[in-house]
Amino acid sequence: MNVLGICGSLRRQSRNKGLLRYAVANAPADMTIEVADLSAMPFYNADITERPAAVEALFAQMAAADALLLVCPEYNYSMAPALKNALDWASREPDNRLLAGKACAIMGAGGGMGTSRAQYHLRQSCVFLDLHPLNKPEVFANAFSDSFDADGNLVDKRIQDLIVAQLNALQAHAARVKG
Repeated sequence: MNVLGICGSLRRQSRNKGLLRYAVANAPADMTIEVADLSAMPFYNADITERPAAVEALFAQMAAADALLLVCPEYNYSMAPALKNALDWASREPDNRLLAGKACAIMGAGGGMGTSRAQYHLRQSCVFLDLHPLNKPEVFANAFSDSFDADGNLVDKRIQDLIVAQLNALQAHAARVKG
């Protein structure tokens, strides 16, 4: 199974990237997680007539993915603009071909409540995008706790176990969604 990990944080030592790094390193044996790079993506603008190289690269990764792993930081009680921007670009493809009917899992690290508000907003967007988010297990982490080391790596065993459980559940969920 091919999964595309898309992290809404652009910071190198982001705790959200730490969650994604852990997922990549601990995916089930028959799952590969490729990581999208959103750092060079321009904001979506319908006036841009030629797709930038960063957008083309993301589209190729999305087309090859069986499912998505959306790593969702929380900015001002909502999802980070980099993640929303990537989804906005992809949603403009004819027939929503890159997203429609695709399974996804959501995780994130943020303030006191993790990224619960942002994940809720992302789930609302998933309805319009015809993405099929996994409901459980949910992965919320406090980015300002000792769950992460100084380099942003996840060190909390409970959250590590949740990520492994989520990846296993995503694999089964994607098979159901594909039908």
